[in-house]
Amino acid sequence: MENRFFTKRTIVGSLCGIATGLLGFAIATAGTKGMGYVLFGLTPFFLGVVIGWSNRAAKVAGISALISLGGTLLVLVALGKEGPLCAAMAFPFLLVSLLLGTLLGVGFRVAIKPEPKNRDITVGALFLVSPFVFLGGARLERPFLDHTRIESVTTSVQVADKPEVAWSHIQSIDSVNGSKPWLMHIGLPVPQKCTLEKTAVGARRTCYFDQGYIQETVTTWDPPRHMGLRIDRTHMPGRHWLGFENADYWLQPEGDGTRLTRTTTISSHLYPAWYWRPLEHWGVNSEHRYILSDAVRRSNLSSGR
Repeated sequence: MENRFFTKRTIVGSLCGIATGLLGFAIATAGTKGMGYVLFGLTPFFLGVVIGWSNRAAKVAGISALISLGGTLLVLVALGKEGPLCAAMAFPFLLVSLLLGTLLGVGFRVAIKPEPKNRDITVGALFLVSPFVFLGGARLERPFLDHTRIESVTTSVQVADKPEVAWSHIQSIDSVNGSKPWLMHIGLPVPQKCTLEKTAVGARRTCYFDQGYIQETVTTWDPPRHMGLRIDRTHMPGRHWLGFENADYWLQPEGDGTRLTRTTTISSHLYPAWYWRPLEHWGVNSEHRYILSDAVRRSNLSSGR
């Protein structure tokens, strides 16, 4: 009997948790370009409180909480609302918020010791008020989320060629080949090639990825020192919270070779910044490393190394 009760409680709690998680996502992201504390903090925390309060066994509450979180993320990925990489990056924050809420819910239940009937009434009431809690939080947070956060990421490598030769490795790329960083194995777009229509300011440069493409316009053309690019359009699935603004390549003589530097300016609507900034930099830097490693490879081939 206990095993059957355990299974029933877990299934019911998990399904209710997934439904609440999806509701929180819909409310927190409606009408705004960003995601913040309501989605990553309030929604999982509130869900955890409900799960912790409703389950008389702490073990059942913990399992229901984890299944609810995993199930919600899987549904969002399956529906194309989020990508696997985004879900993986958000998971630690969501998990901490969820577990804190679950512990608080379990603590209240243990301290108050409610009758089963009263506990179930409270759970029903919490589910009924949850949309209003999420709506209130989203309304307060929306002006903050609409604020654009600008970040710049810079990566440098040493290539074997002189700047005059290295320049040809970055203006257009027939194919990008290199060792893929770990993030590219879980959803980070993989660069494939870049084409340049002409060698002058105003030229259009298009970079193709395995999941779409980016269209750029040359704003600075100063071979073999500096190529500046304005990013006009990013056509890739998801990532509505992240935009690419500008990119620059700088080439400086260094010893017998060249110091090749790539800087990308991004715009973000993900908060809290203290959590997302390192992850954004990690992702952009991984893209840089993959592209620049191809330039290093080409230089090594041309110099006979």
